[in-house]
Amino acid sequence: MALDTSAGGAVLLDKDGTLLQDVPYNVDPGRIRLAESAGDALRRLARLGMPLAVVSNQPGVALGRFDEPALEAVRHCLSELFARHGARLSGFFYCPHHPAGQVSAYAMHCLCRKPAPGLLRRACSALGCDPAQSWMVGDILDDVEAGRRAGCGTVLVDCGNETEWVGGALRTPDFIVPTLERAAQVIAAGLPVSPSPPLMTERPC
Repeated sequence: MALDTSAGGAVLLDKDGTLLQDVPYNVDPGRIRLAESAGDALRRLARLGMPLAVVSNQPGVALGRFDEPALEAVRHCLSELFARHGARLSGFFYCPHHPAGQVSAYAMHCLCRKPAPGLLRRACSALGCDPAQSWMVGDILDDVEAGRRAGCGTVLVDCGNETEWVGGALRTPDFIVPTLERAAQVIAAGLPVSPSPPLMTERPC
């Protein structure tokens, strides 16, 4: 059954390494840069009329690298980047927890840290979207597992950030593509998603 991209679904994007260049623990807007082809991807996704949201683990809060309010500047910067490419940021959802955190209020096992599905479910609920009609796009298999657990279609952007490749049924993406722009093309094409889909793999030459 083809995913209905005309209504009901959202596109959930991992932040660091997928949408943005991966700069660990960065909350400085001056150092935030879109990943390769991300601008083209945002323009293509904007034309679908689906809510676009960012879902991100932000363990730097729990680890004491930065305070949670610092993420508001990140949200504002993301909104500006989306607008610059003709898109609208419908939400920025993040998990500030980490089980080995140094800040006691955030040092915990939680249901929102990917690969758990809580963050994605919260995003879909806040956006009024059906997870079964939504996509999760990320650069590591934890993103894929979170998406599969939440009931979303999944696209792995294989740009070199997944290094462990610990597999399993919940860590098998619907599609593997080399860039975020190609992920946007897959979503725009309304390609089929099923509980046990055949794997389409696209890797750089």
